[in-house]
Amino acid sequence: MGIVDQRRLSRSTDVQPKEGRGVKQDFATRFTGATFVAAALMLWLGWACLPVRIGTFFQADVFGQIHDQFHLWIWVYRVHMFGRVTAVIALVALGAMMSGSQARVLVWPGVAVAAAGIFVGSLAEAFYYHHGAWGALELAGKSPAENQAFIEALRVDTEYVTCLTRFGRVFGGLGFMLIAWGLLRERFLPGILAGVLGLIGLASIALTMGLPDQLSWYQPIFHALCLWLLVSGIVILRAGIPSTESDSE
Repeated sequence: MGIVDQRRLSRSTDVQPKEGRGVKQDFATRFTGATFVAAALMLWLGWACLPVRIGTFFQADVFGQIHDQFHLWIWVYRVHMFGRVTAVIALVALGAMMSGSQARVLVWPGVAVAAAGIFVGSLAEAFYYHHGAWGALELAGKSPAENQAFIEALRVDTEYVTCLTRFGRVFGGLGFMLIAWGLLRERFLPGILAGVLGLIGLASIALTMGLPDQLSWYQPIFHALCLWLLVSGIVILRAGIPSTESDSE
């Protein structure tokens, strides 16, 4: 009879609302929130302030435009690239904060897959960064015919890089959906934020796989992700993070 009572008590404890947990506002919380905000600002400002955007394929006039604002273009692009790395740091920090929760079986794999997607996408971004800078210097003062020959030589490599872009977005989307599932289960962030992240992940997968040749259509999803990172970071900094089971022991 005692064993039955204990089982009933255990089941009733599992479904207790989690709103009553304590809230953490320590160094780990501040670091996690700050990295979310930093990632959002670096990602979005790096994109918004970039003086020349290459697009999916290099065009004949793009190298001259980059050359005219070479140092600005280089440094702004670097800010955007480091924003991607900072986003991975933020997601890993969030997963670490949930180490005491059963939802970690969703969040940790989600962070791993999302990080892989972000880094695969970063390889594609690095291709455009390197060849944009190299081409701007290499083709300075060259004829239009030489410009066109340079672009045609990059065509095969660029086609391969578009595949990296697609895989990065699909992997990232899958990771975001797993993270959102874990956040919803644990109520670690407001439900609206977890739900929006899940929709971002789903939209990323659906758009990339459904319309693989329309890579530029991803821009609204990118802006939504930057906004999600910013709002999530502000919420974490202001409201803190709920304590998990191991935190309260």
